[in-house]
Amino acid sequence: MRTHTLVDSPVGDLTVVAQDGALVGLYFEGHRRGPSADVLGTRTGEGFEAVRQQLAEYFAGHRRQFDLPLAPRGNDFQRRVWELLRTIPYSETRSYADLARALGDPALAQAVGAASARNPLSVVIPCHRVVAADGSLRGYAGGLERKRFLLGLEEPAAAAADRLF
Repeated sequence: MRTHTLVDSPVGDLTVVAQDGALVGLYFEGHRRGPSADVLGTRTGEGFEAVRQQLAEYFAGHRRQFDLPLAPRGNDFQRRVWELLRTIPYSETRSYADLARALGDPALAQAVGAASARNPLSVVIPCHRVVAADGSLRGYAGGLERKRFLLGLEEPAAAAADRLF
């Protein structure tokens, strides 16, 4: 059975979707390619305690990775990309080309970008840590301001102190 809840966060309400005890979706308000309301399941506050706690810890700067049961739905390639995204360390970024090389084919950079754009578990599967080859921020289903916020949240204090603005 699919259920969902809303979780308040510094980047707006997050819609969290679970099925059979595992997370299948985490979406921002106005999420590009987000699901329609009819596939979210029943709204409830029950069963989401761990995700609420871990998201609160993450946004408070106390959690660097999530320890939640995940069951994102996608094709084999998408799931491979999403697993690779989970290996990007907190406060670090990788380019789409870096991930394509890690998958064994540098020509897959655009396909990696497309799979990242369809990541159904934003924040938990950290697609916000993927940037263009030149380091610039490119598309993000939650919008570039949210991507910038999440990267800033994860930025080491020493790096933030060295920035001029």
